[in-house]
Amino acid sequence: MTIDLTETTVGAIHDALRQARQRLGGPASGMVLTLVIVTDEAAQYDAVRAASQAAREHPCRVLVIITRRPDTASRLDAEIRVGEMSPGETVLLRMYGPVGQHADSVVEPLLMPDTPVVTWWPGAPPDRPADDPLGALAQRRITDSAAAQAPRHCLIRLAAGYHPGDTDLAWTRATPWRSLLAATLDQPHGAIGDGSVGAEAGNPTADLLAAWLSARLSVPFDGEKSAGPGITGVRFGTADGDITINRPDGRVALLARPGQPERHVALHRRDTAELLAEELRRLDPDVVYAETLAALAAGAAG
Repeated sequence: MTIDLTETTVGAIHDALRQARQRLGGPASGMVLTLVIVTDEAAQYDAVRAASQAAREHPCRVLVIITRRPDTASRLDAEIRVGEMSPGETVLLRMYGPVGQHADSVVEPLLMPDTPVVTWWPGAPPDRPADDPLGALAQRRITDSAAAQAPRHCLIRLAAGYHPGDTDLAWTRATPWRSLLAATLDQPHGAIGDGSVGAEAGNPTADLLAAWLSARLSVPFDGEKSAGPGITGVRFGTADGDITINRPDGRVALLARPGQPERHVALHRRDTAELLAEELRRLDPDVVYAETLAALAAGAAG
């Protein structure tokens, strides 16, 4: 069911949501959080699709904030979708004129009561997400430095403005790599003296992964440029010889250890919906991300 409201109010949106639930015979109590998406008209389709897929695992109310034409008179349009692509509710809020500068005052009355709030910026993020009015409403704030023009510099700015509850999808993309690398180093190996992370140019996940390895192993990890896609390999320089993991196709990695046969490991690149669903599983501060971000910033400053 889709309901379009033009030149509307928050009260009218509330009434429309209630009536839509009554028509479908479904209560709102099954929703576990509110996901606020801050985006633009060009990117909203992909963001809403990813959120709808993630909502199959985490039923939620999705509030999409789209600011348009700040030089015109104040106006609020809403597009309400209930029971279409996900078990939750999606409300696209298009804000014109000065009302767009106070989006938090529109969003706050529409938050699900007594449930957590997550704010997500699919595009270029603010430098200090926790200080952003829409970020201040949330317990968890998700950015994506890969969408910035200079991803590494974006991570350094995020490090300077970090607040518990911040996270970044560039870090989430590293989860399968971190799991595989940790499992690899659980096996006996020689002392590690150095290492490297290979990835396409400007990949913030590679920067975070190298900073995480350097901080955990207390040895330098350099970046090596490759043709991609994404991260293509990690090398550990050990006293017994190199341990390498190469993933040239974005799907399957080849693990090679000194004195052992090579083996293939599934290591596919995940889409945005999978990344978002992972982040919505945990709403507590990600301490390891905070430490890694600080290590990256310290290395850049040094």
